[in-house]
Amino acid sequence: MYKYITIYLLLFAPCLMVWAQEDDIPEEDFTIELPEGMQMQEIDSLLSDWQTRNFLLFDETCETTGLNPDFDAETYLHRLSRLPNVISMPYNNVVQKYIDLYSGRLRNSVAVLLGASNFYIPIFEEALESYQVPLELKYLPIIESALNPTAVSRAGAVGLWQFMITTGKQYGLEVTSLIDERRDPIKSSYAAARYLRDLYSIFGDWTLVLAGYNCGPNNITKAIKRAGGATDYWTIYPYLPAETRGYVPAFIAANYIMNYYCDHNICPVNTKLPMGTDTIQVNRNVRMERISELCGISGEELRALNPQYRTTLIPGDAHPCTLRMPTAAINSFIEAGDSIYVPLADARTIVETPIVEQPEKKTRGGRGTTVRVRKGDTLGSIAARNHTTIAKIKALNGIKGTNIYAGQRLRVK
Repeated sequence: MYKYITIYLLLFAPCLMVWAQEDDIPEEDFTIELPEGMQMQEIDSLLSDWQTRNFLLFDETCETTGLNPDFDAETYLHRLSRLPNVISMPYNNVVQKYIDLYSGRLRNSVAVLLGASNFYIPIFEEALESYQVPLELKYLPIIESALNPTAVSRAGAVGLWQFMITTGKQYGLEVTSLIDERRDPIKSSYAAARYLRDLYSIFGDWTLVLAGYNCGPNNITKAIKRAGGATDYWTIYPYLPAETRGYVPAFIAANYIMNYYCDHNICPVNTKLPMGTDTIQVNRNVRMERISELCGISGEELRALNPQYRTTLIPGDAHPCTLRMPTAAINSFIEAGDSIYVPLADARTIVETPIVEQPEKKTRGGRGTTVRVRKGDTLGSIAARNHTTIAKIKALNGIKGTNIYAGQRLRVK
């Protein structure tokens, strides 16, 4: 169930009503829904994500006071008007309540999202630009999924852009027992951009597009009819589903806080850029366990870079599948040749197998000391652990290059 924050909205004093009074919401009791993507379970899920744990660095030297200052209404109005946006960003009492949430109780979540946005915003911008839709829509996944590519809503929507199965398939995203491309950050972003463009061709108004993205175009059409044919979001506002009434104000507030976080003394979590990755097309069945074993990449990293696969089997026999890995791992994949692929008989048994890192074991005998290579090891890391040199390990084992693989035994002394 949704977490609700019941807020009694008050009309601002007349002296403050120089800003978009027609957009203000009449005084009454409102139940403002916290966007599902911003709820704590989604933020907790983001914090447990492999990419977040490895590349977001909490800055303990942040010098901001942590206090959230108060500003008058005209300041908020002025700041929103300065954003270089195509989509209308009006200021009213409902928008203010969401700004208060983001800058107050959810300020720590905003700090994490600011850091995680460095992973995904470039992908969003490229996809949105390709379909010529406003770039400020890059903040939509913040309220949809808290920037978690594996997020699943209570209604069954999945991924950064929270596609339902029907809509996802309509926009070219494959969903089977083995693959769910709604979790693919790149493919889902292009699908979302195309869907947003199509919604605009229906309504011709980006605010209605946002509402339609949340509750579906049919509900927007019904609300327009109930409002006597009015096509302004704030006019049809009372006729929209409860969640959608808060959706557009939440989006406006997200745009505000992602641009003016410094003014509210919010320290963004620092981001360490991941190593370069690339993709390869897989035309045969291959298991992630085997890739991990032969390519020196951990199972957790492999799953994080390829969230579209629902099991550890990549079903290349069915059709070409994309595999994303660090460049060095791709080179190892190519060098492994046919040995990396799964026989057809084995591929029929799909078992979710955890990939367990084995501790390094040293064996001493007449021929010296040997160790077993662990996933992710390099000659340098093995040499450092065993107080020797790369050159000595290469000489002892007859290695000419630098390629080693998980499970291999190496003499170190």
